[in-house]
Amino acid sequence: MALSVDRSVIRDARRLVVKVGSSSLTSPTGGLDGFRLQALSTALARQALSGVRVVLVSSGAIAAGMGPLGLTRRPKDLATQQAAASAGQGQLMAAYTNAFTLHGVRVGQVLLTADDMHRRSHYVNASRTLERLLELEVVPIINENDTVATDEIRFGDNDRLAALVAHLVDADALLLLSDVDALYDGHPTEPGSRPIRTVTSAEQIAAVDISGAGSAVGTGGMATKVAAAQMATEEGVSVLLTSADKVTAALSGDEVGTLFVPTGSKSPARRRWLAHASSATGRIVLDDGAVDAVVSHRTSLLPVGITRIEGRFTAGDTVDLCDDRGLVVARGLVGYDAEELRPLVGQRLARGPRLRNGAPAPRPVVRRDDLVVL
Repeated sequence: MALSVDRSVIRDARRLVVKVGSSSLTSPTGGLDGFRLQALSTALARQALSGVRVVLVSSGAIAAGMGPLGLTRRPKDLATQQAAASAGQGQLMAAYTNAFTLHGVRVGQVLLTADDMHRRSHYVNASRTLERLLELEVVPIINENDTVATDEIRFGDNDRLAALVAHLVDADALLLLSDVDALYDGHPTEPGSRPIRTVTSAEQIAAVDISGAGSAVGTGGMATKVAAAQMATEEGVSVLLTSADKVTAALSGDEVGTLFVPTGSKSPARRRWLAHASSATGRIVLDDGAVDAVVSHRTSLLPVGITRIEGRFTAGDTVDLCDDRGLVVARGLVGYDAEELRPLVGQRLARGPRLRNGAPAPRPVVRRDDLVVL
Protein backbone atom coordinates (compact mmCIF):
# COMPACT_ATOMS: atom_id res chain seq x y z
CA MET A 1 0.00 0.00 0.00
CA ALA A 2 1.45 3.35 -1.04
CA LEU A 3 1.89 5.73 1.88
CA SER A 4 1.36 9.47 1.50
CA VAL A 5 3.36 11.80 3.75
CA ASP A 6 1.90 15.02 2.37
CA ARG A 7 0.20 17.20 5.00
CA SER A 8 -2.27 18.32 2.35
CA VAL A 9 -4.36 15.34 3.55
CA ILE A 10 -5.33 17.54 6.51
CA ARG A 11 -5.94 20.61 4.37
CA ASP A 12 -8.00 18.69 1.81
CA ALA A 13 -10.02 16.53 4.22
CA ARG A 14 -13.74 16.83 3.55
CA ARG A 15 -14.61 15.23 6.88
CA LEU A 16 -12.38 16.34 9.72
CA VAL A 17 -12.44 15.46 13.42
CA VAL A 18 -10.56 17.87 15.68
CA LYS A 19 -9.75 17.10 19.31
CA VAL A 20 -8.61 19.77 21.75
CA GLY A 21 -7.47 19.13 25.30
CA SER A 22 -8.27 21.01 28.48
CA SER A 23 -4.79 22.51 28.76
CA SER A 24 -5.25 24.19 25.37
CA LEU A 25 -8.47 25.93 26.47
CA THR A 26 -7.69 27.05 30.00
CA SER A 27 -5.60 29.78 31.56
CA PRO A 28 -2.65 29.03 33.87
CA THR A 29 -4.82 29.91 36.88
CA GLY A 30 -7.74 27.72 35.78
CA GLY A 31 -10.97 28.51 34.00
CA LEU A 32 -11.61 28.94 30.30
CA ASP A 33 -9.25 31.14 28.33
CA GLY A 34 -11.56 33.13 26.05
CA PHE A 35 -8.78 34.16 23.68
CA ARG A 36 -7.64 30.58 23.08
CA LEU A 37 -11.17 29.31 22.62
CA GLN A 38 -12.02 32.13 20.20
CA ALA A 39 -8.88 31.50 18.12
CA LEU A 40 -9.69 27.79 17.82
CA SER A 41 -13.33 28.48 16.98
CA THR A 42 -12.39 31.00 14.31
CA ALA A 43 -10.06 28.53 12.58
CA LEU A 44 -12.66 25.75 12.63
CA ALA A 45 -15.48 28.05 11.57
CA ARG A 46 -13.50 28.98 8.47
CA GLN A 47 -13.15 25.30 7.61
CA ALA A 48 -16.85 24.73 8.10
CA LEU A 49 -17.74 27.73 5.93
CA SER A 50 -15.52 26.35 3.16
CA GLY A 51 -17.65 23.19 3.03
CA VAL A 52 -15.64 20.91 5.30
CA ARG A 53 -17.70 18.73 7.63
CA VAL A 54 -16.05 19.54 10.97
CA VAL A 55 -16.58 17.62 14.21
CA LEU A 56 -14.98 19.00 17.39
CA VAL A 57 -14.17 16.72 20.33
CA SER A 58 -13.51 19.12 23.19
CA SER A 59 -12.34 18.55 26.71
CA GLY A 60 -12.68 21.35 29.23
CA ALA A 61 -15.93 20.83 31.13
CA ILE A 62 -14.27 19.84 34.38
CA ALA A 63 -11.64 22.56 34.01
CA ALA A 64 -14.35 25.14 33.29
CA GLY A 65 -16.25 24.07 36.40
CA MET A 66 -13.30 24.35 38.76
CA GLY A 67 -13.57 28.12 39.10
CA PRO A 68 -17.30 28.30 39.91
CA LEU A 69 -16.83 25.56 42.51
CA GLY A 70 -13.78 27.23 44.08
CA LEU A 71 -11.40 24.40 43.15
CA THR A 72 -7.73 25.20 42.58
CA ARG A 73 -6.73 21.86 41.07
CA ARG A 74 -8.44 19.11 39.11
CA PRO A 75 -10.41 16.90 41.54
CA LYS A 76 -9.35 13.28 41.85
CA ASP A 77 -12.52 11.74 43.28
CA LEU A 78 -15.29 10.82 40.86
CA ALA A 79 -18.11 12.66 42.64
CA THR A 80 -16.31 16.01 42.57
CA GLN A 81 -15.27 15.47 38.95
CA GLN A 82 -18.92 14.91 38.07
CA ALA A 83 -19.95 18.03 39.98
CA ALA A 84 -17.30 20.11 38.21
CA ALA A 85 -18.36 18.71 34.83
CA SER A 86 -21.97 19.61 35.59
CA ALA A 87 -21.02 23.17 36.51
CA GLY A 88 -18.61 23.58 33.60
CA GLN A 89 -20.28 21.94 30.60
CA GLY A 90 -22.83 24.72 30.22
CA GLN A 91 -20.12 27.37 30.36
CA LEU A 92 -18.05 25.50 27.80
CA MET A 93 -20.92 25.20 25.32
CA ALA A 94 -22.01 28.81 25.86
CA ALA A 95 -18.49 29.96 25.04
CA TYR A 96 -18.34 27.83 21.89
CA THR A 97 -21.82 28.90 20.79
CA ASN A 98 -20.91 32.57 21.09
CA ALA A 99 -17.55 32.09 19.36
CA PHE A 100 -18.91 30.18 16.35
CA THR A 101 -21.99 32.40 16.03
CA LEU A 102 -19.70 35.37 15.36
CA HIS A 103 -18.90 33.62 12.06
CA GLY A 104 -22.44 32.51 11.29
CA VAL A 105 -21.77 28.86 12.16
CA ARG A 106 -24.15 26.81 14.29
CA VAL A 107 -22.99 24.24 16.83
CA GLY A 108 -24.69 21.37 18.63
CA GLN A 109 -23.75 19.60 21.84
CA VAL A 110 -23.32 15.81 21.87
CA LEU A 111 -22.41 14.09 25.14
CA LEU A 112 -21.36 10.44 24.90
CA THR A 113 -20.51 7.70 27.36
CA ALA A 114 -18.43 4.62 26.67
CA ASP A 115 -21.63 2.60 26.87
CA ASP A 116 -22.91 4.51 23.83
CA MET A 117 -19.99 3.08 21.88
CA HIS A 118 -20.07 -0.43 23.34
CA ARG A 119 -23.74 -1.04 22.56
CA ARG A 120 -24.31 -1.51 18.85
CA SER A 121 -27.77 0.08 18.86
CA HIS A 122 -26.46 3.16 20.71
CA TYR A 123 -23.49 3.36 18.36
CA VAL A 124 -25.71 3.31 15.28
CA ASN A 125 -27.99 5.95 16.81
CA ALA A 126 -25.02 8.20 17.61
CA SER A 127 -23.81 7.80 14.03
CA ARG A 128 -27.22 8.82 12.66
CA THR A 129 -27.38 11.85 14.94
CA LEU A 130 -23.93 13.09 13.94
CA GLU A 131 -24.66 12.46 10.27
CA ARG A 132 -27.84 14.53 10.46
CA LEU A 133 -26.05 17.38 12.25
CA LEU A 134 -23.41 17.45 9.50
CA GLU A 135 -26.11 17.42 6.81
CA LEU A 136 -27.65 20.45 8.51
CA GLU A 137 -24.22 22.18 8.45
CA VAL A 138 -24.01 22.14 12.24
CA VAL A 139 -20.63 21.59 13.92
CA PRO A 140 -21.11 18.84 16.55
CA ILE A 141 -19.15 19.55 19.74
CA ILE A 142 -18.59 16.25 21.50
CA ASN A 143 -17.43 15.52 25.02
CA GLU A 144 -17.61 12.55 27.31
CA ASN A 145 -20.63 12.83 29.58
CA ASP A 146 -18.49 13.17 32.71
CA THR A 147 -21.52 13.98 34.84
CA VAL A 148 -22.82 10.40 34.61
CA ALA A 149 -19.74 8.41 33.54
CA THR A 150 -18.33 6.00 36.10
CA ASP A 151 -14.81 4.76 36.73
CA GLU A 152 -15.80 1.35 35.35
CA ILE A 153 -17.46 2.63 32.17
CA ARG A 154 -15.65 5.60 30.63
CA PHE A 155 -13.32 6.37 27.76
CA GLY A 156 -10.54 7.48 30.09
CA ASP A 157 -9.48 10.35 27.85
CA ASN A 158 -10.85 12.30 24.91
CA ASP A 159 -8.00 11.23 22.62
CA ARG A 160 -9.50 7.75 22.40
CA LEU A 161 -12.98 9.22 22.08
CA ALA A 162 -11.77 11.33 19.15
CA ALA A 163 -10.41 8.28 17.33
CA LEU A 164 -13.70 6.45 17.85
CA VAL A 165 -15.62 9.49 16.59
CA ALA A 166 -13.38 9.55 13.50
CA HIS A 167 -14.52 5.97 12.85
CA LEU A 168 -18.10 6.87 13.66
CA VAL A 169 -18.37 9.72 11.11
CA ASP A 170 -16.12 8.08 8.49
CA ALA A 171 -13.61 10.93 8.75
CA ASP A 172 -10.79 11.54 6.29
CA ALA A 173 -8.47 12.99 8.92
CA LEU A 174 -8.07 13.53 12.67
CA LEU A 175 -6.33 16.59 14.12
CA LEU A 176 -5.12 16.16 17.71
CA LEU A 177 -4.43 19.52 19.34
CA SER A 178 -2.33 19.55 22.49
CA ASP A 179 0.00 21.76 24.48
CA VAL A 180 2.97 20.04 22.75
CA ASP A 181 3.71 20.92 19.11
CA ALA A 182 4.76 17.42 17.97
CA LEU A 183 5.88 13.96 19.02
CA TYR A 184 9.55 14.12 20.01
CA ASP A 185 12.22 11.41 20.06
CA GLY A 186 12.86 12.34 23.72
CA HIS A 187 11.18 14.49 26.32
CA PRO A 188 10.43 17.86 24.66
CA THR A 189 12.25 19.76 27.42
CA GLU A 190 15.44 17.70 27.17
CA PRO A 191 18.34 19.22 25.18
CA GLY A 192 18.80 17.49 21.86
CA SER A 193 15.23 16.18 21.59
CA ARG A 194 13.95 16.50 18.05
CA PRO A 195 10.42 16.35 16.66
CA ILE A 196 9.41 13.30 14.67
CA ARG A 197 7.75 14.75 11.60
CA THR A 198 6.22 11.59 10.14
CA VAL A 199 5.24 8.23 11.63
CA THR A 200 4.59 5.40 9.22
CA SER A 201 4.52 2.39 11.58
CA ALA A 202 4.18 1.42 15.23
CA GLU A 203 7.73 0.10 15.19
CA GLN A 204 9.02 3.59 14.44
CA ILE A 205 7.96 4.90 17.86
CA ALA A 206 8.54 1.73 19.89
CA ALA A 207 11.74 3.15 21.38
CA VAL A 208 10.32 6.62 22.07
CA ASP A 209 9.50 7.44 25.69
CA ILE A 210 5.86 8.54 25.73
CA SER A 211 5.14 7.71 29.35
CA GLY A 212 4.86 11.28 30.62
CA ALA A 213 1.66 12.34 32.38
CA GLY A 214 -0.78 14.92 31.07
CA SER A 215 -1.24 18.45 32.31
CA ALA A 216 -2.67 19.44 35.66
CA VAL A 217 -6.13 20.03 34.15
CA GLY A 218 -6.16 17.16 31.64
CA THR A 219 -6.28 13.38 31.80
CA GLY A 220 -4.21 12.35 28.81
CA GLY A 221 -0.51 12.36 28.00
CA MET A 222 1.49 11.59 24.87
CA ALA A 223 0.81 7.87 25.26
CA THR A 224 -2.95 8.38 24.88
CA LYS A 225 -2.43 10.53 21.80
CA VAL A 226 -0.16 7.98 20.13
CA ALA A 227 -2.63 5.19 20.95
CA ALA A 228 -5.48 7.24 19.48
CA ALA A 229 -3.43 7.97 16.37
CA GLN A 230 -2.70 4.27 15.88
CA MET A 231 -6.36 3.40 16.33
CA ALA A 232 -7.33 5.91 13.65
CA THR A 233 -4.56 5.09 11.17
CA GLU A 234 -5.41 1.39 11.30
CA GLU A 235 -8.70 2.36 9.66
CA GLY A 236 -7.23 4.58 6.97
CA VAL A 237 -7.56 7.92 8.80
CA SER A 238 -4.62 10.34 8.57
CA VAL A 239 -3.71 11.94 11.92
CA LEU A 240 -1.82 15.14 12.66
CA LEU A 241 -0.61 15.89 16.18
CA THR A 242 0.38 19.47 16.99
CA SER A 243 -0.25 22.29 19.44
CA ALA A 244 -3.50 24.24 19.52
CA ASP A 245 -1.76 27.53 18.72
CA LYS A 246 -0.73 26.05 15.35
CA VAL A 247 -4.23 25.03 14.32
CA THR A 248 -4.38 27.49 11.41
CA ALA A 249 -1.06 26.29 10.02
CA ALA A 250 -2.15 22.68 10.44
CA LEU A 251 -5.41 23.28 8.57
CA SER A 252 -3.46 25.00 5.79
CA GLY A 253 -1.29 21.93 5.24
CA ASP A 254 1.89 23.56 6.56
CA GLU A 255 4.82 21.50 7.80
CA VAL A 256 3.90 21.45 11.48
CA GLY A 257 3.47 18.72 14.06
CA THR A 258 3.72 14.98 13.55
CA LEU A 259 1.80 13.27 10.77
CA PHE A 260 0.70 9.68 11.40
CA VAL A 261 0.27 8.02 8.01
CA PRO A 262 -2.53 5.44 7.58
CA THR A 263 -1.31 1.89 8.10
CA GLY A 264 -4.51 0.24 6.90
CA SER A 265 -7.60 0.93 4.86
CA LYS A 266 -11.15 1.61 5.96
CA SER A 267 -13.16 -1.47 6.83
CA PRO A 268 -16.97 -1.65 6.88
CA ALA A 269 -18.59 0.32 9.70
CA ARG A 270 -19.74 -2.83 11.52
CA ARG A 271 -16.21 -4.23 11.61
CA ARG A 272 -14.79 -0.89 12.76
CA TRP A 273 -17.20 -1.01 15.66
CA LEU A 274 -16.30 -4.60 16.51
CA ALA A 275 -12.57 -3.96 16.42
CA HIS A 276 -12.38 -0.68 18.31
CA ALA A 277 -15.60 0.33 20.06
CA SER A 278 -17.30 -2.84 21.26
CA SER A 279 -16.60 -4.28 24.71
CA ALA A 280 -16.08 -8.03 25.09
CA THR A 281 -18.17 -9.77 27.74
CA GLY A 282 -16.43 -13.14 27.50
CA ARG A 283 -13.60 -15.14 25.96
CA ILE A 284 -13.57 -18.23 23.76
CA VAL A 285 -10.29 -20.17 23.64
CA LEU A 286 -9.44 -21.87 20.34
CA ASP A 287 -7.10 -24.69 19.36
CA ASP A 288 -4.32 -24.05 16.84
CA GLY A 289 -6.39 -25.28 13.91
CA ALA A 290 -9.26 -22.95 14.70
CA VAL A 291 -6.88 -20.00 15.16
CA ASP A 292 -5.43 -20.64 11.71
CA ALA A 293 -8.88 -21.03 10.15
CA VAL A 294 -10.20 -17.82 11.69
CA VAL A 295 -7.09 -15.66 11.26
CA SER A 296 -5.61 -16.89 7.98
CA HIS A 297 -8.68 -18.12 6.12
CA ARG A 298 -11.32 -15.82 7.67
CA THR A 299 -13.76 -18.69 8.23
CA SER A 300 -16.64 -18.85 10.67
CA LEU A 301 -15.87 -20.33 14.07
CA LEU A 302 -17.34 -23.80 14.68
CA PRO A 303 -17.66 -25.62 18.01
CA VAL A 304 -15.03 -28.23 17.10
CA GLY A 305 -12.23 -25.66 17.31
CA ILE A 306 -13.11 -24.49 20.82
CA THR A 307 -11.23 -25.80 23.86
CA ARG A 308 -13.02 -23.78 26.55
CA ILE A 309 -15.12 -20.70 27.17
CA GLU A 310 -14.69 -18.07 29.86
CA GLY A 311 -17.19 -15.60 31.30
CA ARG A 312 -20.93 -15.22 30.97
CA PHE A 313 -22.47 -13.92 27.79
CA THR A 314 -25.66 -14.13 25.79
CA ALA A 315 -26.26 -14.58 22.07
CA GLY A 316 -25.39 -11.37 20.23
CA ASP A 317 -22.75 -10.24 22.75
CA THR A 318 -19.19 -9.40 21.73
CA VAL A 319 -16.57 -11.99 22.71
CA ASP A 320 -12.81 -12.19 22.31
CA LEU A 321 -11.37 -15.21 20.49
CA CYS A 322 -8.05 -16.27 22.02
CA ASP A 323 -5.32 -18.80 21.34
CA ASP A 324 -4.25 -21.28 24.03
CA ARG A 325 -1.77 -18.72 25.45
CA GLY A 326 -4.51 -16.16 26.02
CA LEU A 327 -3.58 -13.85 23.13
CA VAL A 328 -6.66 -12.23 21.60
CA VAL A 329 -6.60 -12.99 17.86
CA ALA A 330 -10.11 -11.92 16.85
CA ARG A 331 -13.37 -10.51 18.14
CA GLY A 332 -16.91 -11.28 17.10
CA LEU A 333 -20.61 -11.49 17.89
CA VAL A 334 -21.38 -14.86 19.45
CA GLY A 335 -24.38 -16.88 18.31
CA TYR A 336 -24.99 -18.69 21.60
CA ASP A 337 -25.54 -18.05 25.27
CA ALA A 338 -22.56 -19.22 27.32
CA GLU A 339 -24.51 -22.02 28.98
CA GLU A 340 -25.94 -23.14 25.65
CA LEU A 341 -22.47 -23.30 24.14
CA ARG A 342 -20.66 -25.22 26.89
CA PRO A 343 -22.06 -28.69 25.94
CA LEU A 344 -21.02 -28.12 22.31
CA VAL A 345 -17.34 -27.35 23.01
CA GLY A 346 -15.14 -29.55 20.80
CA GLN A 347 -18.02 -31.15 18.90
CA ARG A 348 -17.83 -31.73 15.17
CA LEU A 349 -20.53 -30.93 12.69
CA ALA A 350 -22.08 -34.04 11.14
CA ARG A 351 -22.35 -34.48 7.37
CA GLY A 352 -26.11 -34.20 7.57
CA PRO A 353 -28.26 -31.69 9.37
CA ARG A 354 -27.94 -33.46 12.75
CA LEU A 355 -25.14 -34.43 15.12
CA ARG A 356 -24.19 -38.08 15.66
CA ASN A 357 -26.13 -38.10 18.90
CA GLY A 358 -29.25 -37.03 17.04
CA ALA A 359 -29.17 -33.41 18.18
CA PRO A 360 -29.56 -30.64 15.59
CA ALA A 361 -26.29 -29.59 13.94
CA PRO A 362 -25.03 -26.45 15.68
CA ARG A 363 -24.87 -23.14 13.84
CA PRO A 364 -21.52 -21.33 13.73
CA VAL A 365 -20.41 -19.96 17.06
CA VAL A 366 -19.30 -16.76 15.33
CA ARG A 367 -20.21 -16.12 11.71
CA ARG A 368 -17.38 -14.80 9.57
CA ASP A 369 -19.46 -11.72 8.71
CA ASP A 370 -19.67 -10.97 12.44
CA LEU A 371 -15.96 -11.40 13.08
CA VAL A 372 -12.92 -9.14 12.86
CA VAL A 373 -9.33 -10.36 13.05
CA LEU A 374 -7.11 -8.42 15.44
